[in-house]
Amino acid sequence: MTHPADAPEAAVDGPRGRYLYAIVDGPVDPDPLGFDGIDGNAVYALRDGAIAAVVSDLPDRKVRPERRRLAAHHDVMRRLMANRTVLPMAFGLIADGPESVRRILRLNYEAFEEQLGRLRHKVEMGLRVTWDVPNIFEHIVAAHPELAAYRDQIFRGGREPSQDEKIELGRAFDRLINADREACIDRVRRAMDSRCDAIAVNKPRDERDVMNLACLVDRARIKDFEAGVVEAARGFNNDYAFDFNGPWPPHNFVEIELKLS
Repeated sequence: MTHPADAPEAAVDGPRGRYLYAIVDGPVDPDPLGFDGIDGNAVYALRDGAIAAVVSDLPDRKVRPERRRLAAHHDVMRRLMANRTVLPMAFGLIADGPESVRRILRLNYEAFEEQLGRLRHKVEMGLRVTWDVPNIFEHIVAAHPELAAYRDQIFRGGREPSQDEKIELGRAFDRLINADREACIDRVRRAMDSRCDAIAVNKPRDERDVMNLACLVDRARIKDFEAGVVEAARGFNNDYAFDFNGPWPPHNFVEIELKLS
């Protein structure tokens, strides 16, 4: 939806920018909101019609993704979503002043309204499943006799496999581990579909990741979501570890190509 810190150069012309956190609708009260954001600057709203951008002043033209600034950005999101629907902006979007912010609101007004309506009362929950095994390669080999047979063949008699054989073994491992992931995702989605408005599949972080799902959930049904995770986990043995987190702003479900001019 938004541009990273080094992208919106055209939108950063003045000596004091406005850092954008989120788009919200309805009244923003109090304003300022009573808490600080990036670099300790007060967070407030700039409105155009029925929607508003939540911002804070920022003297610099760019903001580096340092830990303290990322933490401040996420803290603002957490506070905002406690009692309102938010369209989260990615870290690092800066406009050059109040009128520039309002221009962004006007240019994207219909898209913002549609997204706010679609995401009203919704939050994002994360669901991560990992293989809880001592050695992931041995686990996949044990689950697939054809992979075990090929490994034993190329290492038979203590020989050193050729480079091509090692590459083929690696490809076979990747092919089978991804097939196992897809099968597990299908099983979990069947268990969770009725408890979520939408499910997005994110890339695994490492080899041990079975799945990393983002789930759009009605705020009133978070407990139902949690019960669904427990139910889904019962269908797997102890080689799989289930973990959920949230609620978060619905980053994975905002579908806007932001217009800046």
